[in-house]
Amino acid sequence: MKFPLYFSRKIAFSKDNKNNLSRVIIFIGRLSVALGIIVSLITVATGFGSKKAIKERLADFSGHITVKSVKSNSSYNTSILDNQGLDLKKIQELPDVESVQKYATVTGIMRNKHSFAGVIFKGVGKDFDSVRFKKFLTEGKIPIITEKGYNNGVAISQKIAGDLQLKLKDSIVTVFSTADQKQIYRKFEVVGIYKTDIKMIDDQFVIGDINHVRKIQDMKPEEIGGIDIFFKNVNDIDKDFPEIEKLIGYKNYAEKATDKFPQITDWISIFDTNIALIIIIMLIVVIINIIMVLLILIIERTNSIGLLKTLGATNGQIRATFINYTLIIMVPGLLYGNIIGLGLLLLQKFFGIITLNPENYYVSTVPVDLNPLIILAISAGILIISGFALIIPSYLISKISPVKAIKYN
Repeated sequence: MKFPLYFSRKIAFSKDNKNNLSRVIIFIGRLSVALGIIVSLITVATGFGSKKAIKERLADFSGHITVKSVKSNSSYNTSILDNQGLDLKKIQELPDVESVQKYATVTGIMRNKHSFAGVIFKGVGKDFDSVRFKKFLTEGKIPIITEKGYNNGVAISQKIAGDLQLKLKDSIVTVFSTADQKQIYRKFEVVGIYKTDIKMIDDQFVIGDINHVRKIQDMKPEEIGGIDIFFKNVNDIDKDFPEIEKLIGYKNYAEKATDKFPQITDWISIFDTNIALIIIIMLIVVIINIIMVLLILIIERTNSIGLLKTLGATNGQIRATFINYTLIIMVPGLLYGNIIGLGLLLLQKFFGIITLNPENYYVSTVPVDLNPLIILAISAGILIISGFALIIPSYLISKISPVKAIKYN
């Protein structure tokens, strides 16, 4: 074992530290490190968790990537998807693709004696990913679509149900307008109620049979308004988007889930800035505290430094000794910080103790994303950066004269 590491361990675990100033200094150092780890873990886990949760909610409702006809533009009344150049089979065979579902949408007005609500009726087919949608259900079930005849069951949002005072098994009349401005009335039964916590979705969307949309839009039985493509991992959107664009034909266009609601995308992009800012602030606080600990320890052990120099130890060896000593002091702080930080995050993850207003934050509880690599990176990063930050102040040791140090009291 090299001399600096050996001697630093002897000092760190010496019983003398329990009865002098070192005990207080060591406690302050460990406390600052623990608090830095706790705040950093909570910031990163909740920040990344919120980004991931919001992206997944957007994507799980309407597809990670949606393909529509260029004629649709921004209209909610979808135009017929062009089959020329569209290779649905190859899209489904892409490694990252989990499922593909067909749909068509049309706008309408739901009304009863209590009130009315403008809605987007999203007609889905027998390939509807009901398992993915099930997480949003709060009551009832998902309409079973066979595309044979017309299924009058619909799933409406909790917001629409509240506005129209609807409950399961209630009937509701919806008015649609055709291309030639004729009004078509449809009577639906509420079989399911969902909640995504995304206001732009919950305020508008109704899920039902695609055959109703085909009838209203005068579409043929095999025609559709678009396809929703779901990936196994939401983070694959950007990677696979160029490949999807090659397989949809030039008369159709692809749209990412994160691009459908730009105001939400802009909002969650702020998380990256906030996370970086908080991490930097906490790192600065930890480094300042650790440097203060090092300087005070050097001053307190001036006699020992003088003695080591008299015995032939070089300035480099003594500096390494005190840097190792300070880093050893940090280790319990890292350990306790991780235990407390991860403990708090696990409580939030499994019990959802802290709640949020979904109208402002798009989620009802603070989401947590526990990535082991990031957790390790935070601890290792603080330890490594602190080690480098201690090099410059450790040069104070070279200014200490052995003769004066031995006389120092």
